[in-house]
Amino acid sequence: MEIGVGLPTTVPDIDGRRLVQWAVRAEEHGFASLGVLDRLVYDSYEPLTALAAAAAVTERIRLATSILLAAYRPGTPLLAKQLATLHEISGGRLVVGAAAGGREDDFQATGAPYRDRGRRLDAILAELRAVWDGKETATGIAGIGPRPAAPGPELIVGGHTPAAMRRAARHAGGWIAGGSSATAYADLAQQARAAWRAEGRTDSPRLVALVYACLGPDARERAERYLRAYYAFIGPKAEMAAKAVLTDAGSLRETAAAYAEAGCDELLVFPCTATPSQLDLLAEATLG
Repeated sequence: MEIGVGLPTTVPDIDGRRLVQWAVRAEEHGFASLGVLDRLVYDSYEPLTALAAAAAVTERIRLATSILLAAYRPGTPLLAKQLATLHEISGGRLVVGAAAGGREDDFQATGAPYRDRGRRLDAILAELRAVWDGKETATGIAGIGPRPAAPGPELIVGGHTPAAMRRAARHAGGWIAGGSSATAYADLAQQARAAWRAEGRTDSPRLVALVYACLGPDARERAERYLRAYYAFIGPKAEMAAKAVLTDAGSLRETAAAYAEAGCDELLVFPCTATPSQLDLLAEATLG
């Protein structure tokens, strides 16, 4: 199983220069991917811009939207162009993870409908691939570049519902889970594989998961404070998300091993602080 790390675009102690430095050091440590979260109505950095900055200072590490809330973004052809540009600038390292999302205010902020976001995401994913393949968009326009080398950015889809599993099997090469335990992940992975078979696919999905971790002095207090704020929109369940954070190296290693046993191909470890030593601690715990 590969280990990726989150680019800390949403943590309270981040700044622009530290974000770029984090990307450089993540690649030096040997992490497989840099993942970014997507929130609009929040004090955070825009994920595609952050990944573009990371692309400019790295050469090997994959760059993953994990996940992108594509349905609140107006204009799929423009999004396709932005993603293709990032893919080409990075030398073909972009992984586009997308999901329907669950924060209505992100959609209200751009005037995008919220209730039909799943249906629209299906259409968006199909149109992204059409643009990258040089085909016509939904409006009948073709020729939007840059044209990425086939097959273009890898697509993965997030979500735990049957609809999300079907979406992944129809449009993507993989599936990503967030906020599940390693025990629950094994069952979810089986559901993803079953969705692949139901769609008549003979390949296997690339299975990805993410966890939150914070190591070092005052780790739990710092992490829980951040996660309670970040997940405040889910009400009382925010406390569950905060309590699930991994705050010692042993637990992180055990959790990684459990995800590997459950069939996970890549585990993304998202930090709760951007202190320079945090990346070193996460690397030591997960990469050895």
